[in-house]
Amino acid sequence: QHSSRLRQLEEDGRSLAKRAVEQDQAGSAGTASFFYTEAAQALLAAKEEGSQLPNLLATVRDYISRAEQLKAVSSTGAAQAKSQEQQQLDRARYLLSEALEDDESGQGADAIGKYVQAVEALLQLSKSAEPGLRQKCQDMAKQALERAEVLKKKSAAASAPPQLPSAPTDLPGDDVLAEPPPPPTSLTPQPRPTPPPAQQRPQPSRTEAYTKAEIAVLRATSRINGRNYLPFMASDAREQFAYPQPFTDSEGLLPLSAKQQRSLSRWARPDQLAPEPKMILLVSPMSITQTIVSDCSFVASMAVAAQYERRFKRQLVTNIIYPQNRRGEPVYNPCGKYMIKLHLNGVARKVIIDDQLPVARSGELIGAYSNNSAEFWVSFLEKAYMKVMGGYDFPGSNSNIDLHALTGWIPERIPIDEGNPVRFKKDKVFTKLQDRFHQGHCLITAATGPMSQADADRAGLVETHAYAVLDIRVAAGHRLLMLKNPWNHLSWNGNFSRRDTRNWTPELERLLNYDTKSARLYDNGVFWIDYDSLCRFFEVLYVSWSPDLFPHTSCLHDTWPAKEGPKKDRFCIADNPQYLLTVAAQRPCPVWVLLCRHIVDRRDFADNQEYIALVVYKDVSGRKIFYPSDPAPYKDGARVNSPLYLVQMVQESGTASYHLVVSQYEKNNTINYTIRVYCTEPFKLTKVPDPFVTEKSVSGEWKGASAGGCANHPDSYSRNPCYQVRLDNGYQDNQLLIELRGPRDYFTGFDLTQESGGQRFSSGSFRQGYSMLEKAQLPGGVYNIVPCTFKPGQEGPFILEVSASRPFTLSKVR
Repeated sequence: QHSSRLRQLEEDGRSLAKRAVEQDQAGSAGTASFFYTEAAQALLAAKEEGSQLPNLLATVRDYISRAEQLKAVSSTGAAQAKSQEQQQLDRARYLLSEALEDDESGQGADAIGKYVQAVEALLQLSKSAEPGLRQKCQDMAKQALERAEVLKKKSAAASAPPQLPSAPTDLPGDDVLAEPPPPPTSLTPQPRPTPPPAQQRPQPSRTEAYTKAEIAVLRATSRINGRNYLPFMASDAREQFAYPQPFTDSEGLLPLSAKQQRSLSRWARPDQLAPEPKMILLVSPMSITQTIVSDCSFVASMAVAAQYERRFKRQLVTNIIYPQNRRGEPVYNPCGKYMIKLHLNGVARKVIIDDQLPVARSGELIGAYSNNSAEFWVSFLEKAYMKVMGGYDFPGSNSNIDLHALTGWIPERIPIDEGNPVRFKKDKVFTKLQDRFHQGHCLITAATGPMSQADADRAGLVETHAYAVLDIRVAAGHRLLMLKNPWNHLSWNGNFSRRDTRNWTPELERLLNYDTKSARLYDNGVFWIDYDSLCRFFEVLYVSWSPDLFPHTSCLHDTWPAKEGPKKDRFCIADNPQYLLTVAAQRPCPVWVLLCRHIVDRRDFADNQEYIALVVYKDVSGRKIFYPSDPAPYKDGARVNSPLYLVQMVQESGTASYHLVVSQYEKNNTINYTIRVYCTEPFKLTKVPDPFVTEKSVSGEWKGASAGGCANHPDSYSRNPCYQVRLDNGYQDNQLLIELRGPRDYFTGFDLTQESGGQRFSSGSFRQGYSMLEKAQLPGGVYNIVPCTFKPGQEGPFILEVSASRPFTLSKVR
């Protein structure tokens, strides 16, 4: 496997260098610079794997030097945009390509519509085209029209249709078009390649359809920042992308911040910015650049995802861009319409965008871009995410949220707190991340916290800024990480930086295959930093884990109305949403549970005041949890104002049950959310059932003589209020839930007594503010409830609530 990867890296370096030279000789300075840089990175990676290619480091330095020279040249001249006539030709050709694909896959009705649109576009173009092109357009239109007529006859035939002639595959005009998409050569549908096993998604344990309540949740949270984003369906891959005129998003241009507005020159499409626009030339983290949009965490997320694709040869984010070719690769669409699949509010959703991008007066894009000006996947991914978030005037985020939206990977937040070794196990964290990173199990970014400008300048860092983690190594006793600033410039100035002459030794450079001479040629924002320095200057590590690690996963979508339960759940969690998770493990296994709160308004995102958590109770005998600390939680943590909350557990062999309780610090609003479980062993996830069909409540008070205290005071206890529950049925399996809510200053409780039979039950220990009793297998009859405070003379109001599995009456006795 190592030798195979080494050969691949060496071949990548040669191939990229060849393309660089070709573009250099053709006079394409910007593209050549891009490929020289990528060739240098590939060869450095090959060196890290032990490549013995002669003069490798000298060659790398030459490539980097040439890339910088060409970059300076390309920045002085504007790219030649395509002519309007060429743009029309591209759209017509794309329409024909889409029609042919529908034709060969048996989608006759769709094919007819696109053939007709192509005919109209070609005839319109032929009116103003020069004679040679006019004839080609007319020939193409004629063939498309003939094929549409054949399909119409087939559709209209009452009997089984005869075998149709093949769709045309030799459309003329290729010599005029700029690299037209190759037409299909057969009516037999070409299956897309099956991805390798490592790419297969885990199969959900859940097989049943969504409930009506879940559908209502997903529908309610489809509208985000005033726009609808429907769940992505398999059929959406056949979205119409071909149009005779440039597609324009009906929801308009995205809002810009005041700073961006001042910089704006125009909105432009790719064919107005580059002579030969492409979706992807080469997926690389080095080419991704952040500008004046405050989305460093999103750009860093794209960088680590691109690094994953480049390193492991597996699609991760490029496969969420549509339209795609038969290999599942995104393609440039001259008609200007794209669809991005993002994981939002519990499910994958489709985001439709057009290809108009904001351009600054400097000629650069205002949003993120690839260093290769002809490549646009970076800009389109960012535009889709910015559309969901309300515009390019984005308030900022973190990489857990961004990578979860891009990939659906499982987010873990690791606060760096060296002063708390219980909370932050420094050595264990590094060892785990180093091991899992190199296996492709996780993606990592790091973020700084607040710091003074003087400290930031001295360190070469940016405060509250996200950085992509591109490598983790141990060499010569040093624990080191390679980071990338999304700005593509401004690098770390401390230990093991490119300017550090004290720590870098020839031996260390050899072990890391790092050439300080090459690194000092220019600042591309990529740097090595030792783990101790990272822990000193950075605030948090964001780790996203591959769901492929878990063969079993399932989820539930739900809502928690604001009116249900107290504002604070310090004393009672009876009204908190609760779920039962049962895991049957034949071997020790990880059990991870992710709570995802749905957000539909950017103001909520920018100033999140909903502090949430997921509290776990293990192997509880009762139906549900009523008191937050009785029994003691198995897993509990700080309430956080992030929409994502992850609980990680390890279960030993055997069967265990977990009660999952959604909690909020202060509940002010209704929240919608998704709970998703990941496990390597089979499990079952259900909502805790509510067996009660009827509920009644009364208000009362302890006052004067009726504040009699508990049964320890027999002289006054009998003067407490008393209520009677009458179960008028002959069943022996009634269920009863009694809840008492009183002043939090007092310890309260109650007794339940059966009038005939003499059974007596107690709510147990007296508690502040809330006490309860749930009983099953009760025979029908009359039961008396006596609510009381622990001590006599403690006056105050109370609410008594009774729920039962069958109809009952509730009345006051005294």
